[in-house]
Amino acid sequence: MPVGDCENAFMKAARREGVELVRYKKPWLNQRGHFGLPDQAFGVTGPLNSIFLSLGGSPVEQAAKRTTALPGDFLHTQTGTIIEIDELQHFTSFRLRSFDNYPTGYPLGFDLNEYQELCRRFAPTADKYRQSKTAAAFGPGGRQRQRAYYDALRDLAVPAMGLPPVIRVPAPDGNGQAAFERNRDRILHAIF
Repeated sequence: MPVGDCENAFMKAARREGVELVRYKKPWLNQRGHFGLPDQAFGVTGPLNSIFLSLGGSPVEQAAKRTTALPGDFLHTQTGTIIEIDELQHFTSFRLRSFDNYPTGYPLGFDLNEYQELCRRFAPTADKYRQSKTAAAFGPGGRQRQRAYYDALRDLAVPAMGLPPVIRVPAPDGNGQAAFERNRDRILHAIF
């Protein structure tokens, strides 16, 4: 499936339900990760640093990155709610490991147990996706670890910045329309 097809199908399905979504970038969600967060998010820098280190990140390299904003999937502008569509490559053993350092009781816009189970189920395949691709601050074969870290960055930093928790929508099959339909009630409840 071509890049972007899943997200485009999700956006069309949402629009049919009267949910207008836009692509987004937040300047404080940037390539420096927790090193680039404003003081307002200080409470999550500790857990994010633990996640970063557990994934083998290099603090010196990460702190030296630019503050270029990371592109995200969708924003519901009326409520400030961020929605991320997670295809197969998000359900790695590295993503599963990242959950070990989430603060207990932290507000999440997805079911943590469901995501852990999806990671266990799909990691044997997802761990092979771009497994040799290098990622700055994570080294050779670090792209999957970087993705897991940036997913955790969004999950923890967004509520710390005063926005609603990130709604994560699993789409391991790559079908954006079906992903919206499976999560329709949860999404509508969160934004209306």
